[in-house]
Amino acid sequence: MIDFKKMAQTYDTPLYIYDFDHIKNRFETLKKAFKARKSIIAYAVKANSNLSLLKMLASLEAGADCVSIGEIKRALLAGIPKYKIVFSGVGKKDEEISEALKLDILFINVESEAELERVEELARGLGKKARISIRVNPDIDPKTHPYISTGLSQNKFGVDIETAKGMYLKANNSSFLEPVGIHFHIGSQLTDIEPIKEAAVKVADLTRSLIKVGVDIRFFDVGGGLGVVYDNESTIEPYDYAQAILSAMKGLDLTIVCEPGRYVVANGGYFLTRVLYEKRNGDKRFIIVDGGMNDLLRPSLYNAYHKVEIVDKKGAKEPADIVGPVCESGDFFAKEVKLPPTQRGDLVVVHSAGAYGFVMSSNYNSRPRPAEVAVEKGSSRLIRARESFEDLIAKEIEFL
Repeated sequence: MIDFKKMAQTYDTPLYIYDFDHIKNRFETLKKAFKARKSIIAYAVKANSNLSLLKMLASLEAGADCVSIGEIKRALLAGIPKYKIVFSGVGKKDEEISEALKLDILFINVESEAELERVEELARGLGKKARISIRVNPDIDPKTHPYISTGLSQNKFGVDIETAKGMYLKANNSSFLEPVGIHFHIGSQLTDIEPIKEAAVKVADLTRSLIKVGVDIRFFDVGGGLGVVYDNESTIEPYDYAQAILSAMKGLDLTIVCEPGRYVVANGGYFLTRVLYEKRNGDKRFIIVDGGMNDLLRPSLYNAYHKVEIVDKKGAKEPADIVGPVCESGDFFAKEVKLPPTQRGDLVVVHSAGAYGFVMSSNYNSRPRPAEVAVEKGSSRLIRARESFEDLIAKEIEFL
């Protein structure tokens, strides 16, 4: 159990707290689900990119799924080997592609015909052969929030199966491209296994047809997206997930690349904030806290649910909105949630905040971002210092 009062006394609020023991267990569970086959569990760095977290995952033999050159550099700095790093993303700049080629990472996930041409041109300029994968969009409804759906034809990600075939044949005939993998990722927070099965079958069939015509596919990248419990969701067991992938791959001797992010870190993270005031506008009750939407954006961006609780507080519960100090009506963490009466200084814990929390934070309203703390084997340590006002203006001060 995390002592939230001690955390607040030691590190102040607002604060992100990560349970490294929980996160390790989640990673190892998924790794074990694929142990029967050659596999790389490439953690999706975008979910939480703290260097101490990445270093801990590197010690567990994790790879990294990165969507910017900055994430690739973070992964390398944390000790993740270059041969376990994949570069994904629909809009890579020339400089990013060139640097990824120079760093000799495992492969680049290509998302369009135009990008394939650009990778080839940049590889030619460097005198290198670019290892690539092509992201296939299987046009399958992942049954998740529309903002995190990525596998439908209406989404911006990947290419359709027929386009992919042509791209593979072109890459296979190029002196500067080496198609080594095939990739799909249909969305995030997936709680239904059927769309995953359907996508895996479609992409495995495409893979077999490519191998038959001489494309040397070696990596079957299944993306990530396994859902977690925020409220009362029924989630997919890692074993069942792995078996669905493996059954689709029957007869294919390929290395599986799996890219979990949220699954590994979401439920291991907490956002701790302190009550400033309570107020009422007519019948409406508001609990105003020192954390804001700039610190944790998911409720405002997705109307996402996070369990909230008042630490060590009892009393008759009645509905309240938990809101922050940012000058936006969208600045909230929970609405109409039943909570006991609060007083200034009470602590509010927002659960399941380990994924897409700090990484999506900003300095909106010139608010410094929170500190981050790791809890491991009963002790805690600071893994990112709280920002100061001086940090906020450091890049501007020379212009004064």
